Amino acid sequence: MREPVTAYIALGANLGDACATVRQAIAALGARPGIALQKASSLYRTAPMESSGPDYINAVVEVHTTLSAPDLLAQLQALELANGRERPYRNAPRTLDLDILLFGAARLESAALTVPHPRMGGRAFVLVPLAEIAPHQVSEAQLQAVQNQSIERL
Repeated sequence: MREPVTAYIALGANLGDACATVRQAIAALGARPGIALQKASSLYRTAPMESSGPDYINAVVEVHTTLSAPDLLAQLQALELANGRERPYRNAPRTLDLDILLFGAARLESAALTVPHPRMGGRAFVLVPLAEIAPHQVSEAQLQAVQNQSIERL
């Protein structure tokens, strides 16, 4: 069995009952084999970024996992699919979006997965909830860089 790795996962939704979907996804993550939920941020409301549709509900969770990064990604994509996720075009509105932000100290780059997440540093909807549960993972400079992005803690 693999040694557990601490990973951070971003959750977002802007279709249907987004608050309920994100809450249910957080619970479902902790129930998956090989994934132990450690912390969950508050929920946050943000306007779509490089996207359209209703406002998003976002959160970040910390998990300990014995899965490899690709296996964790497969579990996240299965959860998205179970929640009706469709990918008609890039940045389309979504019922549920799950992204691996950090996977231990790993640096990975493949066609399917890049860790650390390549766009996390420019997104308040990732950095603010991540800073809430793991302040050591976010610098003051990163938070300053996204301070003009609208984000509301629910």
